[in-house]
Formats: sequence, structure tokens, C-alpha cells
Amino acid sequence: MAVDLGVNVAKQYSECLRRYQLPEFNSEWGAVCRGIEKESLRVSPAGHISQSPHPSALGSALTNPYITTDFSESLLEFITPVYCDIDECLQVLENIHRFTLQNLEHEEMLWVASMPCPLETDIEIPIAQYGSSNIGKMKTLYRHGLSHRYGSLMQAISGLHYNFSMPESFWEPYQSICKHSGSLQDFQTEKYLSLIRNFHRYSWLLIYLFGASPAACKCFVQGREHELEEFDEYSLYLPYASCLRMGNLGYKSKAQKSLFVCYNELDTYVDCLRQAMNTSYPEYEKIGKKSGGEYLQINTNLLQLENEFYSTIRPKRNATMNERPLDALTRKGIEYIEVRALDLNPYLPLGIDAGQIRFLDTFLIHCLLAESPECHEQEFFEVASNLALVVEQGRDPNLMLSRDGSTRSLQSWADELLQDLAHSATLLDQVHGADAYQSSLKNQAAKLADPDLTPSGMILKAMTEGQLSFFEFSMQQSNRHKEYFLNNGLDAETLKMMQQTSTTSMARQKEIEVADEINFDEFLERWNRV
Repeated sequence: MAVDLGVNVAKQYSECLRRYQLPEFNSEWGAVCRGIEKESLRVSPAGHISQSPHPSALGSALTNPYITTDFSESLLEFITPVYCDIDECLQVLENIHRFTLQNLEHEEMLWVASMPCPLETDIEIPIAQYGSSNIGKMKTLYRHGLSHRYGSLMQAISGLHYNFSMPESFWEPYQSICKHSGSLQDFQTEKYLSLIRNFHRYSWLLIYLFGASPAACKCFVQGREHELEEFDEYSLYLPYASCLRMGNLGYKSKAQKSLFVCYNELDTYVDCLRQAMNTSYPEYEKIGKKSGGEYLQINTNLLQLENEFYSTIRPKRNATMNERPLDALTRKGIEYIEVRALDLNPYLPLGIDAGQIRFLDTFLIHCLLAESPECHEQEFFEVASNLALVVEQGRDPNLMLSRDGSTRSLQSWADELLQDLAHSATLLDQVHGADAYQSSLKNQAAKLADPDLTPSGMILKAMTEGQLSFFEFSMQQSNRHKEYFLNNGLDAETLKMMQQTSTTSMARQKEIEVADEINFDEFLERWNRV
């Protein structure tokens, strides 16, 4: 800790420590670890979803650690390694973008919006392929199951996942501060669950501040019930919407709607998901597991796999190739958390920037260090209701949310939260020797004073003033970002590394395929024994 603090700064720092009942906040603890996963659709120069296979120059979607696919063969997913340095993390993400754009065929580009390009039927969306190995076939089958259960249109939505963890040096001293007598692994798991509970309570704030999907192409809702309004001949929207991606048009499941997933203890969380993975669901039984000798889905249960549970945040543990995520969690506890509630910001080439990352770190550290009582079922559904309201009405200045059974305006609650977040921002600024975290907080506070400054507000304003449809706006931004990436090439060393990674990934996929010792029927039967 620096010792030459001014009196006022020193007093402020001391107050922040008291807020979290800490004797100190060691500089090593500020080395937050993060990784980013970003999804983007491949589209043609005319803005149509790509029908071509995953480009061979990008390597194997099964084994390339940087570039893979999500639901669709056309839905790319970029993955950074874990970094403590924000700029380094963003630079790697930018390098992945540049390499990808340089290797796309047919002059394709990346769609910058979370809501997809014009799509009218599921058949337009090619399902991702992962080769002939058992694990590769299962990954593809899982996606076929999603298509049968929810339709492919929902699965074409893009987002950004933010993986967060505290440095190893933090945990042992913090365990001592908390006077926790159990194992370090158990303590770490308990505290990450505390973070998750608080995240659920306050995540509506992230939806308001960073939601960037207030509109969609009209064709996206053909044949579906909705309450969207007509923006123009081609677009639908809601006047105060922030993040339609997280609403009924996006990652919502009727089957999962009543599922109460408890984050008070790891065992109860795991048991809840295991039960869902072992409980047959009537609607999925109607689909069937096979038709004409071809598999339609992995099983007919409420969840085919644990990843089918749609959540704004997940507890995570790195698993081996053939290891279930829940098995990894049970074996070693929570290693990091994955935030899944973030839209792509179409004004940013990477969909995210350093300022947003600093705010996320500030928010997540507060969720970790602040009091986090256990969540009961009533609060669970209250939190879900708040999220749904902010998704569709977030920029309404009169919006009221529920808090402990009473109502509270979004504005007053958000102001209170930002004041509380100032404590974790101050701690991070103290260890990094600048005011970047508090500055990021101030920038977000400005969005509360003026909802037009939010990404969702900016998008609707640009569409209105420019008389642009959602498609036209998204095309403009997609072309701008394509030009940005192509006008700045990779250095020779980075290019060589990315090329070698692609080549190695193709060889690794072949090794996995050759190593299979059982047929797919037997593999799937074993996998379904949860």
C-alpha cells in the first residue's frame, strides 16, 4: 500500500475497507483474472447468414482454443485465454478478430449486433459440425436437440460472456479474515456462490447500462407471439427496451420458467441440475429421441446437458474433454464465474471496451465482498421479475422494481448501488495507482441521468434520426468494423502463431477421432447415465 496518501483519500480508503470489513486490500488482490468469449454471426456482404462451412483456415471448431462455433456453423465464438491485464486481454481478442476477418471467404463479415441478421426460417441456419468423433457428434446432436426444442432462430442470437476470478493470492488471506475454518476449496466455492446470489439481485443494473438490443428485424418473430411495436416496415422494437436478447424473444425457455435453481450451496445447485437432466419432459418426449434411425436429441429430459440451463451467470470449473461440467464442479469446487448477460455493443469493434471491463470488475468484486444472505424461492422469482422489467422497460424513467416485497424506482435504487460500488472502485484504483475504475463508474452514472446515453438508447436514436431500419443500422456498423480490422493487419509473429494454432487444432481433432474405441450409440448411452 502506498503510504503518501492525502488525508481525504486516506479517509475514503479506510471507509471502503470498513464497508467490506477488511483490514487491508493487498495490491496483489487487485490482479483480477478475466477471459472473454464473444459470439458473432458470419454474414455475406448483403447481410445474409453464411451458408458456407466453418473456414478451414480457422482450424478445427472442436479443438481450436481461440476460435470455435456456438450453435450454428455460421455463429463464430472467439475465446481469449485468462489475463490479469485488461489491455492484453483486449489485444488478444482484437488479434483473433483480425485473423478471422483475413481468413473469411466470399467477402464475408461479422454481424455486430446481438439480435441476428434477417432470418425467416430455421432451415436457413446451418447447425455446427464438429467432425466424426463421438464427442464431436454429441456436440452437434446437442444443437439438433436445441433446434427441435426451441427453434434455431433463438439460437442465432449473439452475446458476450465475461469470465471472472480472483487471484490465488487473495483466497487464503481472505479466508483468515472471514475466520472460515473449512478447506480453502470449500471457502472459495462458498464465496463465489455469495457473488452469484448478489449478481442475481443486482444484474438488472448491467442490463440497463449495457443492454444493446432494443430492436430486431421483423422477420425474426414470424409465427411467434410477441408484444413488440412496429418501428418501421422492417423492424420491431419497444420504446424503453434495453436488452430484448434476454427477454421472451431470446434466451427464455417455457420448460425452465418454473425451475428454482438454488445458489445457497453447491450441492443443492448440482442436485437441481442433475434432477433436471434426469427428469423426462412430456413435450420433449413427443419429439422423440430418434426418427428414421437418426438421433434428434441427446435425451428427452428437461435438460439434455447442464449447459442447456439458461442463466445470466454460471459457476464454472475447467473440465477435461470428456468430463461433465457438474462433475468437475463437484470434484474441485468453483474456479471462476461466467457472466452471460452481456449484449454486443455495436458501436465497439470488439463489442466491449476497457471501461466496461473495469465496471464489471468493480461490480463483481462488490458482489463478492458485500453481504449476501441466502436466497429463498420468493426472492428468486422476484429477481427474475425485475430482470424481465428492465429488459423491456429499462429506460422508462418511471419504472418501479421489487425489493424485499416492496417497490423501489430503478433510478433511486441504481443511484444507491453506484454509491456502494464506489467502495470497490476505490479499492481497485488504490492498488492500480490511478482513477480508471472510479472514472468508469462516473461514466456509467451519466447513463442514469440520461437514458439516451445507454447503448440501447443510442441505437434507437441513431435509427430514428437516420431513418434506418435495424438491418440498415447493423449493416452500417458491421461494414465499419470490418474495414477497421482489415485496415490494420497482424504482425508476422502473431500471424504465424494463429496459423500454427489452426493447423495444430486440425491434427488434434483427427487424433480424437482415431482414439474412439466405442461406437456412438454406446457412447451416448454411457453419457446419459448421469
